[in-house]
Amino acid sequence: MLFKHKTFVYFSRKLRRILAFEYFISKRTLKSVVQGKKVSKPIVRISVISIALAVIVNLITVAVVTGFQQEVRQKVSGFGSHIFIMNGGENSIYESEPIRIDQPVIDYLKTDPDIASIHPVGYKPVLFQSRKVEVTYTLPNGNDTTEIQQQVHGAIIKGVNNSYDWGFFKSYLLEGEIPDFEKETLIDPVVISKTLSNDLNFKVGDTVGAFFVRNQPVKQPFVIAGIYSTGLEEFDKKIVLGNLRSVQELNDWGIKASIEIADTIVDGQLIIKGNVTGGNGNIRYDWGDGFDGYYGITHCPLKDTTIRLIASDFWNDVRADIQETSIPDTAYLHIHIEGTAYSPCDIPLNEMDEIERTFLNEDGTKYSVEAGQKTLIFETIPGKGSSGNYVGGFEITVKDWDLLDEVLVDTKKRVDFIPTPHDELLKTTSIKENQRDIFVWLDFLDINVIIILTLMVLIGIINMGSALLVLILIRSNFIGMMKAMGATNWSIRKIFLIQATFLISRGLIWGNIIGVGICLIQKYFGIFTLNPEVYYLTEVPIELNVWHWLLLNAGTLVVCVISLIIPSIVITRIQPVKAIKFN
Repeated sequence: MLFKHKTFVYFSRKLRRILAFEYFISKRTLKSVVQGKKVSKPIVRISVISIALAVIVNLITVAVVTGFQQEVRQKVSGFGSHIFIMNGGENSIYESEPIRIDQPVIDYLKTDPDIASIHPVGYKPVLFQSRKVEVTYTLPNGNDTTEIQQQVHGAIIKGVNNSYDWGFFKSYLLEGEIPDFEKETLIDPVVISKTLSNDLNFKVGDTVGAFFVRNQPVKQPFVIAGIYSTGLEEFDKKIVLGNLRSVQELNDWGIKASIEIADTIVDGQLIIKGNVTGGNGNIRYDWGDGFDGYYGITHCPLKDTTIRLIASDFWNDVRADIQETSIPDTAYLHIHIEGTAYSPCDIPLNEMDEIERTFLNEDGTKYSVEAGQKTLIFETIPGKGSSGNYVGGFEITVKDWDLLDEVLVDTKKRVDFIPTPHDELLKTTSIKENQRDIFVWLDFLDINVIIILTLMVLIGIINMGSALLVLILIRSNFIGMMKAMGATNWSIRKIFLIQATFLISRGLIWGNIIGVGICLIQKYFGIFTLNPEVYYLTEVPIELNVWHWLLLNAGTLVVCVISLIIPSIVITRIQPVKAIKFN
């Protein structure tokens, strides 16, 4: 640091010695330049104003575009992630096939110092049902009629667990709280946007009905735990934060098995059947004698019995060993007999030709059936399901946006299309690929900035060039006198260039005061608003970067001064005799 300071002092002194004469003359005559004749005075002022306007426009342009890019990029990344690992055969992160959650490569990536976090996620499309609203219409005959209206709104539930980084949504949370998804609740909580809550006419604490399409359409309630608003309307309307466990089950990932008793009797025997969801559609059943394609058996209980069912999917051979498809699931049915156990199963049917059941618990998993001289007590124990072993993908957040491409390349080398221990092929995508339209649009803004900066600097150069030429022409006698006293053309040109630098600096000072002032007012008070449906934001964003500010001022000063060297060539064509005679 001491060496740099001495170097700076040395060159600054050297520069003052070189420009000592020209600087002295320029400073002495500067006042007369600014407050000169009627011709030069307005031109000089116009040139200073043009430089100030150029700086104001350029400062605001850079601050707005930088802020806009940063704000949109931050919000889009907050809804998703910088990098996403998914099934290799998919293109959409919202509808991808599941992958196993136990991926060794994920444990390795967590050791990368440039990666901030990695967490599993899953997505599921949903239709939310709005609250019923009474709407009154006036009929053509003048009478009023009231109708009950209820609408549905489509969205996507993003399933996360407690490892998820809630920092982004906490900063935009308006009401409620971030739920604890590890806590067992009767109704799963969700976090929705202010836009969606207004459309649904629900508030925090309300229970909203949701419809899902799976093997069979289902309706499931959710309780609204929190409401957020980011201002990014396109995503606010679409993304709902929910429990990853619910999304895993709703997507029918893995296999879930249960055992049911049919409502009919065949030759005095019960029909016991398996109810299996998930898998690849080819389901096989093991009732104790190995896998086959029969989903049910007949049975007349003569003693206390426990029936076990293992369900799995398969590709070609129903009796083959368990392959690397969905993880199997196991369900049980306990049968207890009260009365004469070895009597026939004389089970009467009701008027609907169905077995009469007496339920012994609230969830219906335990019930009794009268069978002549005995009572059969059934208790079904459904499988836990293997959906928890699958996720839609993994979100990766990098610590520094500038390192995104570097981390992406490294991650692709270790993940893309390399068979996993579960014979899966994965691939890696970035937020720039998943939201290509938005990021292409943001990149186009850089071109707009370059065009605006170039035009404004050109305007400043033209105005300063005009002012310099006028100053040279009206001070031709001064130039003639200087040449007559032995001054060189280059010395005289430097005098005018230094004066032009003073004028440019004055324009820079006023431009910075006004430009930075406008930016600060907008940054802290948000006077200028935007349509979020068009611009993704509710107000004009501002990002004041010190380096951008320094480069903009230094660049404007250097470019303008260098460009004025050419107009100053006029000085070389002025002859002392004619200039003094003209005076």
